[in-house]
Amino acid sequence: MSEETAGISRRKLLHAAAATALAAPALILGRKAYSQQRKLTFAWNQNSFCLTPIVVAQERGFFEKNGLHVDLINYSGSTDQLLESIATGKADAAVGMIHRWLKPLEAGFDVKIIGSSHGGCVRLVGSKAAGVTNLAALKGKTVGVSDLAAPGKHFFTILLAKNGIDPDKDITWRQYPADLLGVAVDKGEIQAIADGDPNLYLLEKRTNGAYVELATNLSGEYARKVCCVIGARGELVRNDRPTASALARSIVQATDFVNENPNEAAKVFAKYSPKVALDDLRKLYATLTYTHHPTGIDLRDEIAFYAEDFRRIGVIKKSTDPQRLAQHVYVNVLA
Repeated sequence: MSEETAGISRRKLLHAAAATALAAPALILGRKAYSQQRKLTFAWNQNSFCLTPIVVAQERGFFEKNGLHVDLINYSGSTDQLLESIATGKADAAVGMIHRWLKPLEAGFDVKIIGSSHGGCVRLVGSKAAGVTNLAALKGKTVGVSDLAAPGKHFFTILLAKNGIDPDKDITWRQYPADLLGVAVDKGEIQAIADGDPNLYLLEKRTNGAYVELATNLSGEYARKVCCVIGARGELVRNDRPTASALARSIVQATDFVNENPNEAAKVFAKYSPKVALDDLRKLYATLTYTHHPTGIDLRDEIAFYAEDFRRIGVIKKSTDPQRLAQHVYVNVLA
């Protein structure tokens, strides 16, 4: 058996073991689903295709099987507002990018990370016409972002620094509306874009080879790092652990469903993305790590890893201990 084959077999074995561990509690909860459903409000951004597992959990009955009645709330405000809405009880839980959550969680919002869904979501592409075909070529160039506090800006600031590029001195960051980033490249105002899909995917598709991918938040050491996490109101986690557990479990099960059934998942999400064809959705799913949704020590360690990264670039305070922060903001509700 080759090393590669052995690695694949081991991953399948671990995945099967994890699925078995989750199955028994799910069945127990499933038997009670119809008589003791717990009502929850869950905030998400329906413009984000990567969050297809949330819709799948709702429409394919994963929430219900785990004893939950979930009302989905479409939320497109700032992360601070989102976490405040959870902390104050306007929503019970939400999904979001860990890159956006760590700073406000450090500030003290009473929200706990209880699970995860997948990795991926942000990419950095360069303009071939401007000669930006690798990271080194970014020196002296301008990178367009849709938000100067966006996850892509924070993540690639870290990645560039780790690759010997000063993200403050060597790079200029400029904000544009997401749908105008391509126009800014055409005008020569920026030479690269840090953003997410499907925006970048559709831009690349329209321009037919005008861009080259320089990096993603799955590059190098980040290949098996989570991106989107599940957070719940601190009071809920402390006083109703079974409900928090059921929510985290539902998302894991729905995420596995998307990974194993991309065609069906695309059909479920299609009504939220009329501009993205089913075939394109399936291709986009393949760019994400729906097989990677850590829990327990693994998730806590990934939170600490990101906290160390963000401390390095000043997003969180230099005095913050990454390990202690991770222990404070994460609760293993599936233990």
